[in-house]
Amino acid sequence: MADTLSAAEITGWLTRWRDGDNEARDRLFAVVHPHLRQIAARLLQTERRDHTLEPNAVVNELCVRLIGSQPISYRDRAHFFAIAAQTMRRVLVDHARARVAGKRGGHQHRVPLSGVDVLHNLPSSEELLDLNTLLSALEGADPRAARVVELRFFGGLREEDIATALDVSVITVKRDWKAARAWLAARLQ
Repeated sequence: MADTLSAAEITGWLTRWRDGDNEARDRLFAVVHPHLRQIAARLLQTERRDHTLEPNAVVNELCVRLIGSQPISYRDRAHFFAIAAQTMRRVLVDHARARVAGKRGGHQHRVPLSGVDVLHNLPSSEELLDLNTLLSALEGADPRAARVVELRFFGGLREEDIATALDVSVITVKRDWKAARAWLAARLQ
């Protein structure tokens, strides 16, 4: 798991990658790949058996997007995983949209989320799209709380890492998580 590596070691690879060292980039992705795969596997564990997206596919698409995008000046390990969480959300939502569009003839079918505990497991494609819509609405009401949900749900980040990524205290992260869950619960009922 990436947690076994020091934040300084990962930050060093990120810095060298930013400076053009592709070996550092390759080493970084080789080391964080298992951690990212665990997150993807956790998110996909509740999908049906014949689901077309596998954890390795999610992580591979994530890596392609992170490597192929405009160069990002990652500040540190937490910032890298924050960007990875955001990108993983996009990968999963893009896949869900494509699946729903094909399944429904291009029209989305609204399926209500079963409850706030959905934040612990990835819902169906339709529910994931609904969750994405709710998170977008939450971003308008409370951007930091929405970011906490994204980092925790899609990135699997710990409260300490979320606090570092958002430059706030752990208490603030806990408060935002509680507020976000209440906000989501009110809209899910």
